[in-house]
Amino acid sequence: MERLETRLPGLVLLAPDVHGDERGFFVETFRADAWSAQGVPTVFLQDNHSRSRRGTLRGIHFQTHPGQGKLVRVARGRVLDVVVDLRRGSPTFGEWEGFELDDEHGHQLWIPIGFGHGFCVLSETADFVYKCTAYYDAATEAGIRFDDPEVGIAWPDDVELLYSERDRAAPPLSAVAGSLPFRFA
Repeated sequence: MERLETRLPGLVLLAPDVHGDERGFFVETFRADAWSAQGVPTVFLQDNHSRSRRGTLRGIHFQTHPGQGKLVRVARGRVLDVVVDLRRGSPTFGEWEGFELDDEHGHQLWIPIGFGHGFCVLSETADFVYKCTAYYDAATEAGIRFDDPEVGIAWPDDVELLYSERDRAAPPLSAVAGSLPFRFA
């Protein structure tokens, strides 16, 4: 497995070995000792799986208390995966970074507590799977606008974006910045 470079401190982008031939492929999607050696926690409490059609945009979401780290990957299809640094005091606070994740390369992204997360489906269908370090709690679920001009995420312009009313109505980062519980360590 190879650890790939990221711009925002704290993120870990992994490129597991994909073994394939004319029959298909095999890839280890999680192995505690190898992932731990790359700086990814190995205690996860919940696994999630979503299926979405082309253009679906989900995000930018996060949990506030106690927070929720995520190890994300695409089991089928291709997405633009986006994270926003929400850690107060971080030199990259409010900045975003995007990664194309797909089922061919098997890249995985570790997103620690303190980042907002979202993705946009680039293929006809995508199965997005992720491991979480804390249970989902609707009472601590939060988000920021996916199209906040101050954050400036460059979503794909060659797909029609499909999003929920909840995501469209999320506040801009500036409206919640002072109340975010995350601090840069």
